[in-house]
Amino acid sequence: MIREKISLLILASLFSFTAFCQNGKEAIEANFNERASISHFRFLASDELMGRDPIRPEIDAAARYIAEQFWKYGAKEIPGANGYYQNIPFRLSSPPSMGEVILGDHTFSQGDDLLVLDGPSLAGSYELVVLGFGLEKDYEGKDVQGKIVVTNVGAPNRLSPSDLFAAGREKTALAKQKGAIGIIEIYNVPTVPWALVSNFLNRTQLTVDTNPGEESIPYIWLRDLSNTQINAIGKGEITQAKFNIAGKVNRSIIGKNVVAVIEGTDPVLKNEYVMLSAHYDHIGVGRPNAEGDSIYNGARDNAVGTVAVINAARYFAQNPPKRSILLCAWTAEEKGLLGSAYFAENPLVPLNQIIFNLNIDNAGYNDTSIVTVVGLGRTSADHLISEATAAFGLEAIADPSPEQGLYDRSDNVNFARKGIPAPTFSLGFTAFDDEISRHYHQPSDEVDSFDLDYAVLYWKSYLLSAENIANWSERPKWNEGDKYEEVSKALYGIK
Repeated sequence: MIREKISLLILASLFSFTAFCQNGKEAIEANFNERASISHFRFLASDELMGRDPIRPEIDAAARYIAEQFWKYGAKEIPGANGYYQNIPFRLSSPPSMGEVILGDHTFSQGDDLLVLDGPSLAGSYELVVLGFGLEKDYEGKDVQGKIVVTNVGAPNRLSPSDLFAAGREKTALAKQKGAIGIIEIYNVPTVPWALVSNFLNRTQLTVDTNPGEESIPYIWLRDLSNTQINAIGKGEITQAKFNIAGKVNRSIIGKNVVAVIEGTDPVLKNEYVMLSAHYDHIGVGRPNAEGDSIYNGARDNAVGTVAVINAARYFAQNPPKRSILLCAWTAEEKGLLGSAYFAENPLVPLNQIIFNLNIDNAGYNDTSIVTVVGLGRTSADHLISEATAAFGLEAIADPSPEQGLYDRSDNVNFARKGIPAPTFSLGFTAFDDEISRHYHQPSDEVDSFDLDYAVLYWKSYLLSAENIANWSERPKWNEGDKYEEVSKALYGIK
């Protein structure tokens, strides 16, 4: 008898939740404006915005457009923001007109086996000091005053592309603080080809300016996959390097995360936030394709995701859930996840009140019957996302290409590292194949090549997924044993 009662309770609960999802679906269908959504999409991926490069002026037009939609639909400004903006001090650093570093009998040249990533021009010979990974503990007992610090690139367990950039910025600031006049990181990561790195980084770079108004020290990568040079320096066989770096240009600019909030309806749960996020920047103008098109419009990456967040502003302003909704359009994702990283370090609401981040980022799609959720299988909220997508005839699947390291290549990782459960709700792909590569970071990534019927289902599924999580009686959590479980417990004060 007890077992039968329990079974009936479970069945009743399932029917109740199914009815709740159905009601949510009906509200989304009634509220959704397909023409307006596609209009947002067409504008954000238009030629007029020149690929939304965060170092071009058109990025401000994109930011203003998103902010206007938040305002129009009734999302509110967040206290502490500048209107709908979180301003970010950025540092713009161009490659040198001349870049050479001589170690022993080897000359490293800019773009070939040398990358000068930041700092002023530098000429002359300077003493070298090898310091492991260049972390705080590596400086113990070392005198680096007036010298060049030499370290391995990245840090232990931080060797993904985004980690390399983030760790390098931290180490450069630390080296300057310790009195060094420059830092060389030895690039010895065989898993990320140097040619790919050089092609991406031998151009104007954008970083968060941690000390606005202060000049950075020279920050340099040298390719040394066999560790020949760093070992020679460590053994004292090479004690100095000669530098000929000229024509460096650095300047400050202001970037903008676009942010807003919709207060929840529950008197208790409204103090918890579900963060809905997508980056709105792309890679701008580049090499023309065979048709002569040089504008990288970024419809898939990530105008479609930005529209999802705009649609969330419209829907949740009219249909607020129990928890509050935090709307975030990040800048400078393509420059190293910079906008989201800045928010994670300078949050406008306490991080321990953000209970979930449903992020969007995309390379493309090759299956319009699915949504690929990068991070599915890692949190207790998975079923809420799967049920939401199924309501619109789509199947949610987990990342089919873990070798691409996609989880660690998008903005969600900046919040996962803090402990916040944070999957990425991506367009449907079953493999990172030629169909994906055909449009990924290419001028052909335009609205005209996008299946708009699929876009509509994708946008609606995202809204219902977010609503399910924002109304859930439980707090989402990392699955037991996940690498972010312990930091999450610390964030939320769970023993």
